[in-house]
Amino acid sequence: MPAVACRRSLPVEDPESLVDVELPLPEPGPRDLLVRVEAIAVNPVDYKVRRNSDPGGEPKVLGWDAAGTVVAVGEEVERFAVGDEVFYAGAIDRPGANARFHAVDESLVGRKPATLSFTEAAALPLTSLTAWEGLFERLGLQEGDRESSGTLLVTAAAGGVGAMVAQLARALTGLTVVGTASRPETEEFARRMGVAHIVDHHRPLPPQLAEVAPGGVDYVFSTAGTDQNLAAYGDVLKPFGRIVAIDDFGPVDIGVLKSKSISFHWELMFTHSLYRTPDRAAQHRILTRVAELVDEGVLTTTATRDLGTINAAHLREAHRVMESGSAIGKITMTGF
Repeated sequence: MPAVACRRSLPVEDPESLVDVELPLPEPGPRDLLVRVEAIAVNPVDYKVRRNSDPGGEPKVLGWDAAGTVVAVGEEVERFAVGDEVFYAGAIDRPGANARFHAVDESLVGRKPATLSFTEAAALPLTSLTAWEGLFERLGLQEGDRESSGTLLVTAAAGGVGAMVAQLARALTGLTVVGTASRPETEEFARRMGVAHIVDHHRPLPPQLAEVAPGGVDYVFSTAGTDQNLAAYGDVLKPFGRIVAIDDFGPVDIGVLKSKSISFHWELMFTHSLYRTPDRAAQHRILTRVAELVDEGVLTTTATRDLGTINAAHLREAHRVMESGSAIGKITMTGF
Protein backbone atom coordinates (compact mmCIF):
# COMPACT_ATOMS: atom_id res chain seq x y z
CA MET A 1 0.00 0.00 0.00
CA PRO A 2 1.18 3.60 -0.51
CA ALA A 3 2.34 5.48 2.59
CA VAL A 4 4.55 8.37 3.64
CA ALA A 5 7.31 7.70 6.17
CA CYS A 6 10.45 9.09 7.75
CA ARG A 7 13.60 6.95 7.92
CA ARG A 8 15.92 9.36 9.72
CA SER A 9 15.58 12.53 11.76
CA LEU A 10 16.15 15.29 9.20
CA PRO A 11 15.19 18.96 8.71
CA VAL A 12 11.97 19.33 6.76
CA GLU A 13 13.86 21.09 3.94
CA ASP A 14 15.63 17.80 3.20
CA PRO A 15 13.70 15.77 0.56
CA GLU A 16 14.56 12.64 2.54
CA SER A 17 12.85 13.91 5.72
CA LEU A 18 9.57 12.38 4.51
CA VAL A 19 9.44 9.92 1.62
CA ASP A 20 6.84 8.00 -0.35
CA VAL A 21 7.04 4.26 0.36
CA GLU A 22 5.16 1.03 -0.32
CA LEU A 23 4.33 -1.01 2.80
CA PRO A 24 2.48 -4.26 3.53
CA LEU A 25 -1.21 -4.03 4.39
CA PRO A 26 -1.64 -3.78 8.19
CA GLU A 27 -3.04 -6.83 9.96
CA PRO A 28 -5.81 -5.70 12.36
CA GLY A 29 -5.71 -7.06 15.91
CA PRO A 30 -8.73 -8.50 17.72
CA ARG A 31 -10.10 -5.08 18.75
CA ASP A 32 -8.84 -3.20 15.69
CA LEU A 33 -10.54 -1.62 12.73
CA LEU A 34 -8.78 -1.63 9.37
CA VAL A 35 -9.59 1.77 7.87
CA ARG A 36 -9.14 2.92 4.29
CA VAL A 37 -7.82 6.43 4.93
CA GLU A 38 -9.61 9.09 2.88
CA ALA A 39 -8.17 12.24 4.50
CA ILE A 40 -5.65 13.27 7.14
CA ALA A 41 -4.68 16.37 9.10
CA VAL A 42 -1.33 17.48 10.47
CA ASN A 43 -0.52 18.44 14.08
CA PRO A 44 2.61 19.66 15.89
CA VAL A 45 3.12 16.12 17.20
CA ASP A 46 3.89 15.02 13.64
CA TYR A 47 6.91 17.24 13.18
CA LYS A 48 8.05 16.73 16.79
CA VAL A 49 8.18 12.96 16.27
CA ARG A 50 9.91 13.41 12.91
CA ARG A 51 12.56 15.69 14.42
CA ASN A 52 13.14 13.80 17.67
CA SER A 53 13.11 10.12 16.74
CA ASP A 54 15.49 8.14 14.57
CA PRO A 55 13.92 5.00 13.05
CA GLY A 56 17.37 3.76 12.02
CA GLY A 57 16.49 3.53 8.36
CA GLU A 58 13.23 1.66 8.86
CA PRO A 59 10.13 3.45 7.58
CA LYS A 60 8.21 5.14 10.41
CA VAL A 61 4.71 6.28 9.43
CA LEU A 62 3.48 9.41 11.20
CA GLY A 63 0.03 10.97 11.30
CA TRP A 64 -2.48 11.18 14.13
CA ASP A 65 -5.63 12.59 12.58
CA ALA A 66 -7.62 10.64 10.02
CA ALA A 67 -11.04 10.02 8.54
CA GLY A 68 -11.92 7.03 6.42
CA THR A 69 -14.03 3.91 5.84
CA VAL A 70 -13.85 0.66 7.77
CA VAL A 71 -12.89 -2.18 5.40
CA ALA A 72 -12.27 -4.97 7.95
CA VAL A 73 -12.74 -5.58 11.69
CA GLY A 74 -11.03 -7.77 14.29
CA GLU A 75 -12.93 -10.70 15.74
CA GLU A 76 -13.65 -8.90 19.04
CA VAL A 77 -14.83 -5.58 17.58
CA GLU A 78 -18.25 -4.55 18.96
CA ARG A 79 -18.88 -0.93 17.98
CA PHE A 80 -18.26 -0.81 14.23
CA ALA A 81 -18.89 -2.75 11.03
CA VAL A 82 -17.44 -2.81 7.53
CA GLY A 83 -18.62 0.26 5.63
CA ASP A 84 -18.80 2.62 8.62
CA GLU A 85 -17.30 6.07 8.08
CA VAL A 86 -15.07 6.99 11.01
CA PHE A 87 -12.67 9.63 12.34
CA TYR A 88 -9.97 9.34 15.01
CA ALA A 89 -6.51 10.36 16.25
CA GLY A 90 -5.26 6.87 17.17
CA ALA A 91 -2.23 5.94 19.27
CA ILE A 92 1.24 7.47 19.15
CA ASP A 93 2.97 4.16 19.94
CA ARG A 94 1.56 2.51 16.79
CA PRO A 95 2.11 3.35 13.11
CA GLY A 96 0.33 6.55 12.12
CA ALA A 97 -2.35 7.19 9.54
CA ASN A 98 -0.26 8.66 6.70
CA ALA A 99 -0.99 5.47 4.75
CA ARG A 100 -3.72 4.14 2.48
CA PHE A 101 -4.83 1.64 5.12
CA HIS A 102 -4.51 1.95 8.88
CA ALA A 103 -5.22 -0.33 11.86
CA VAL A 104 -6.64 1.39 14.96
CA ASP A 105 -8.21 0.27 18.26
CA GLU A 106 -11.98 0.72 18.06
CA SER A 107 -12.07 2.29 21.55
CA LEU A 108 -10.28 5.35 20.13
CA VAL A 109 -12.60 5.84 17.14
CA GLY A 110 -15.84 7.71 16.53
CA ARG A 111 -18.30 7.71 13.63
CA LYS A 112 -17.58 10.57 11.25
CA PRO A 113 -19.99 13.52 11.48
CA ALA A 114 -22.56 12.93 8.75
CA THR A 115 -22.61 16.59 7.73
CA LEU A 116 -18.86 16.81 7.08
CA SER A 117 -16.69 15.56 4.26
CA PHE A 118 -13.82 13.22 5.11
CA THR A 119 -11.45 16.17 4.77
CA GLU A 120 -13.45 18.40 7.11
CA ALA A 121 -13.76 15.59 9.64
CA ALA A 122 -10.05 14.70 9.59
CA ALA A 123 -9.26 18.12 11.08
CA LEU A 124 -11.12 17.42 14.31
CA PRO A 125 -10.13 14.31 16.31
CA LEU A 126 -6.82 15.11 18.05
CA THR A 127 -7.71 18.70 18.83
CA SER A 128 -11.26 17.84 19.94
CA LEU A 129 -9.99 15.15 22.30
CA THR A 130 -7.29 17.45 23.69
CA ALA A 131 -9.70 20.34 24.18
CA TRP A 132 -12.46 18.17 25.68
CA GLU A 133 -10.17 16.35 28.11
CA GLY A 134 -8.44 19.58 29.07
CA LEU A 135 -11.66 21.46 29.76
CA PHE A 136 -13.89 18.81 31.29
CA GLU A 137 -11.43 16.39 32.87
CA ARG A 138 -8.37 18.48 33.83
CA LEU A 139 -9.97 21.86 34.57
CA GLY A 140 -13.08 20.23 36.02
CA LEU A 141 -15.67 22.16 34.00
CA GLN A 142 -19.11 20.66 33.49
CA GLU A 143 -20.44 20.06 29.98
CA GLY A 144 -23.66 21.98 29.46
CA ASP A 145 -23.26 24.17 32.56
CA ARG A 146 -24.41 27.37 30.91
CA GLU A 147 -25.03 28.93 34.32
CA SER A 148 -21.33 28.88 35.11
CA SER A 149 -19.57 32.22 34.95
CA GLY A 150 -15.99 33.33 34.85
CA THR A 151 -13.21 33.79 32.36
CA LEU A 152 -11.12 31.28 30.41
CA LEU A 153 -7.84 32.38 28.81
CA VAL A 154 -6.68 30.24 25.88
CA THR A 155 -3.33 30.89 24.22
CA ALA A 156 -2.82 30.61 20.44
CA ALA A 157 -6.58 30.73 20.02
CA ALA A 158 -6.36 30.44 16.23
CA GLY A 159 -4.40 27.20 16.40
CA GLY A 160 -5.95 23.77 16.07
CA VAL A 161 -6.39 23.11 19.79
CA GLY A 162 -7.11 26.72 20.71
CA ALA A 163 -9.92 26.91 18.16
CA MET A 164 -11.57 23.78 19.56
CA VAL A 165 -11.18 24.99 23.15
CA ALA A 166 -12.92 28.23 22.18
CA GLN A 167 -15.75 26.43 20.38
CA LEU A 168 -16.40 23.96 23.20
CA ALA A 169 -16.20 26.57 25.94
CA ARG A 170 -18.56 28.91 24.08
CA ALA A 171 -21.06 26.15 23.28
CA LEU A 172 -21.04 24.07 26.45
CA THR A 173 -20.16 26.44 29.31
CA GLY A 174 -21.05 29.93 30.44
CA LEU A 175 -17.45 31.10 30.48
CA THR A 176 -16.22 34.19 28.67
CA VAL A 177 -13.37 33.16 26.39
CA VAL A 178 -10.32 35.39 26.04
CA GLY A 179 -7.81 34.29 23.42
CA THR A 180 -4.32 35.33 22.39
CA ALA A 181 -3.58 36.23 18.76
CA SER A 182 -1.24 38.71 17.09
CA ARG A 183 -2.28 39.03 13.43
CA PRO A 184 -5.51 40.32 11.88
CA GLU A 185 -6.15 36.96 10.21
CA THR A 186 -5.61 34.96 13.40
CA GLU A 187 -7.75 37.38 15.38
CA GLU A 188 -10.58 37.05 12.87
CA PHE A 189 -10.42 33.24 12.91
CA ALA A 190 -10.30 33.11 16.72
CA ARG A 191 -13.38 35.30 16.97
CA ARG A 192 -15.24 33.02 14.55
CA MET A 193 -14.32 30.08 16.78
CA GLY A 194 -15.88 31.68 19.84
CA VAL A 195 -13.31 34.03 21.39
CA ALA A 196 -14.97 37.10 22.89
CA HIS A 197 -11.84 39.16 23.60
CA ILE A 198 -8.38 39.13 22.00
CA VAL A 199 -5.07 39.92 23.69
CA ASP A 200 -1.71 40.05 21.95
CA HIS A 201 0.75 37.40 23.12
CA HIS A 202 3.66 39.56 21.90
CA ARG A 203 2.82 42.12 24.58
CA PRO A 204 2.66 41.70 28.38
CA LEU A 205 -0.53 39.83 29.24
CA PRO A 206 -1.50 41.20 32.69
CA PRO A 207 -2.28 44.81 31.67
CA GLN A 208 -4.26 43.62 28.63
CA LEU A 209 -6.22 41.11 30.70
CA ALA A 210 -6.92 43.75 33.34
CA GLU A 211 -8.89 45.62 30.69
CA VAL A 212 -11.02 42.70 29.39
CA ALA A 213 -11.24 40.68 32.64
CA PRO A 214 -10.82 43.22 35.47
CA GLY A 215 -11.93 40.68 38.06
CA GLY A 216 -9.22 38.23 37.07
CA VAL A 217 -9.10 34.94 35.16
CA ASP A 218 -10.55 31.67 36.47
CA TYR A 219 -8.95 29.18 34.06
CA VAL A 220 -6.02 29.07 31.64
CA PHE A 221 -5.76 26.62 28.73
CA SER A 222 -2.12 27.06 27.73
CA THR A 223 -1.36 25.65 24.29
CA ALA A 224 1.94 27.51 23.80
CA GLY A 225 4.44 29.59 25.74
CA THR A 226 3.60 28.11 29.15
CA ASP A 227 7.13 28.51 30.52
CA GLN A 228 7.33 32.13 29.35
CA ASN A 229 3.88 33.02 30.66
CA LEU A 230 3.72 31.10 33.94
CA ALA A 231 4.47 34.15 36.10
CA ALA A 232 1.83 36.12 34.19
CA TYR A 233 -0.69 33.31 34.75
CA GLY A 234 0.05 33.47 38.47
CA ASP A 235 -0.56 37.21 38.35
CA VAL A 236 -3.88 37.19 36.46
CA LEU A 237 -5.49 34.05 37.85
CA LYS A 238 -7.85 34.32 40.79
CA PRO A 239 -7.15 32.38 43.98
CA PHE A 240 -7.74 28.64 43.43
CA GLY A 241 -7.55 29.13 39.67
CA ARG A 242 -6.54 26.28 37.37
CA ILE A 243 -4.08 25.90 34.50
CA VAL A 244 -3.94 23.10 31.92
CA ALA A 245 -0.96 22.98 29.55
CA ILE A 246 -0.22 20.91 26.45
CA ASP A 247 3.07 22.32 25.14
CA ASP A 248 6.65 21.13 25.70
CA PHE A 249 9.18 23.02 27.82
CA GLY A 250 11.94 22.55 30.36
CA PRO A 251 11.97 23.08 34.14
CA VAL A 252 9.91 26.00 35.47
CA ASP A 253 9.40 27.53 38.89
CA ILE A 254 5.85 26.67 39.91
CA GLY A 255 6.35 28.46 43.21
CA VAL A 256 4.74 31.50 41.59
CA LEU A 257 1.42 29.62 41.85
CA LYS A 258 1.58 28.75 45.54
CA SER A 259 0.22 31.85 47.27
CA LYS A 260 -3.06 31.62 45.34
CA SER A 261 -3.27 27.80 45.56
CA ILE A 262 -3.36 27.65 41.77
CA SER A 263 -3.38 24.09 40.40
CA PHE A 264 -1.40 23.01 37.34
CA HIS A 265 -2.50 20.13 35.08
CA TRP A 266 -1.00 18.39 32.06
CA GLU A 267 -3.11 17.20 29.14
CA LEU A 268 -1.89 14.62 26.63
CA MET A 269 -4.65 12.88 24.72
CA PHE A 270 -2.33 9.94 24.01
CA THR A 271 -2.12 9.00 27.71
CA HIS A 272 -5.16 6.72 27.41
CA SER A 273 -3.66 4.70 24.55
CA LEU A 274 -0.06 4.78 25.81
CA TYR A 275 -0.99 3.25 29.15
CA ARG A 276 -3.97 1.17 27.96
CA THR A 277 -6.09 2.80 30.65
CA PRO A 278 -9.32 0.97 31.55
CA ASP A 279 -11.32 4.04 30.55
CA ARG A 280 -9.70 4.60 27.15
CA ALA A 281 -13.07 4.06 25.45
CA ALA A 282 -13.87 7.52 26.82
CA GLN A 283 -12.24 8.77 23.62
CA HIS A 284 -14.81 6.88 21.57
CA ARG A 285 -17.54 8.57 23.61
CA ILE A 286 -15.97 12.02 23.26
CA LEU A 287 -15.67 11.70 19.48
CA THR A 288 -19.25 10.43 19.33
CA ARG A 289 -20.40 13.51 21.24
CA VAL A 290 -18.29 15.83 19.07
CA ALA A 291 -19.86 14.32 15.94
CA GLU A 292 -23.33 14.91 17.39
CA LEU A 293 -22.49 18.54 18.15
CA VAL A 294 -21.14 19.04 14.63
CA ASP A 295 -24.25 17.55 13.07
CA GLU A 296 -26.41 19.76 15.29
CA GLY A 297 -24.53 22.82 14.02
CA VAL A 298 -23.00 23.59 17.42
CA LEU A 299 -19.39 22.90 16.39
CA THR A 300 -17.68 23.39 13.05
CA THR A 301 -14.57 22.02 11.39
CA THR A 302 -11.30 23.88 11.86
CA ALA A 303 -9.95 22.77 8.47
CA THR A 304 -8.61 25.85 6.68
CA ARG A 305 -6.21 24.61 4.00
CA ASP A 306 -6.14 21.36 2.00
CA LEU A 307 -2.84 20.67 0.24
CA GLY A 308 -4.20 17.99 -2.09
CA THR A 309 -3.33 14.32 -2.23
CA ILE A 310 -1.47 12.56 0.57
CA ASN A 311 2.17 12.33 -0.48
CA ALA A 312 5.62 13.14 0.85
CA ALA A 313 5.95 16.51 -0.88
CA HIS A 314 2.64 17.78 0.49
CA LEU A 315 3.41 16.46 3.97
CA ARG A 316 6.80 18.16 3.97
CA GLU A 317 5.06 21.44 3.12
CA ALA A 318 2.53 20.88 5.93
CA HIS A 319 5.34 20.18 8.41
CA ARG A 320 7.16 23.30 7.23
CA VAL A 321 4.14 25.50 7.84
CA MET A 322 3.45 23.93 11.22
CA GLU A 323 7.07 24.38 12.31
CA SER A 324 6.98 28.03 11.27
CA GLY A 325 4.14 28.71 13.71
CA SER A 326 2.10 30.46 11.03
CA ALA A 327 -0.69 27.88 10.61
CA ILE A 328 -4.29 28.90 11.23
CA GLY A 329 -6.68 26.09 12.11
CA LYS A 330 -5.79 22.74 10.56
CA ILE A 331 -3.94 21.72 7.39
CA THR A 332 -5.45 18.68 5.66
CA MET A 333 -4.74 16.33 2.75
CA THR A 334 -7.22 14.24 0.83
CA GLY A 335 -6.86 10.90 -0.97
CA PHE A 336 -3.91 9.05 -2.47
